[in-house]
Amino acid sequence: MLDFYKYHGAGNDFIMIDNREGNFDVTDVNKIKLLCNRRFGVGADGLILFELSNKADCFMNYYNADGTLAEMCGNGVRCLAKFFLEQTHSNLKELSIDTRAGIKKIICNDDGSFSVNMGAPVFSHKDFPDGSLTFENILFKFVSMGNPHAVGLVENISEIDISKIGPKIEWDFHFPNKINVELVEKVTDNYFKVKVWERGCGVTLACGTGACAIYAILKNDPEDKREITLEFPGGNLYLSKNKEGQIILRGPTVCVFKGELK
Repeated sequence: MLDFYKYHGAGNDFIMIDNREGNFDVTDVNKIKLLCNRRFGVGADGLILFELSNKADCFMNYYNADGTLAEMCGNGVRCLAKFFLEQTHSNLKELSIDTRAGIKKIICNDDGSFSVNMGAPVFSHKDFPDGSLTFENILFKFVSMGNPHAVGLVENISEIDISKIGPKIEWDFHFPNKINVELVEKVTDNYFKVKVWERGCGVTLACGTGACAIYAILKNDPEDKREITLEFPGGNLYLSKNKEGQIILRGPTVCVFKGELK
């Protein structure tokens, strides 16, 4: 039997497994797909393996629900921070997590939320063309936060079905490694509503790297460091940046339940 845990950050949910001893074999992609299947498995947007690292407190080995590798996940890395503290019985207030997009620094806040330094956005990348493109009469701009994102501003987000638009953009020939898609409606200068289509997952209730991508597109004034609120279907995430221009993602993490896998 293998213990697993179910966590979520603003509704973006993950199966968490302590794999420090290497007991979970990830060579069978179908196993990952089955675990993440909401009808025939545990059900999740992705699988996160807590593994050892010689460069940080731990390594986040993350897989999308379709079994593909993911470079980074902002909600997932915060959930792993909480999982790490609980599995190691640690009282650390700051920790570092190694990911395929580099080492991320996490701060454990007094209110129970976790803040992660997601690094600086990248606007020129092999995963997307320079400039902007229009899909479905929506202008999209592109940014990488360790993984690629297409961000489009809309007038009334409730009228748009992202489950129809998302896959068309994800698989468009302009994006050789596919792409995540975010739709954004401005409510006030510092409050926005968001829908997200995640590469390899589909519609999700929140996306941490997507939140950072939105912040990077919306707040390009280097002097404006005010925290903004992004309202996702699964809850709110909070974005700001430090003096180096690195984006800080803050939000909740919740352990939902524990189970056993045969």
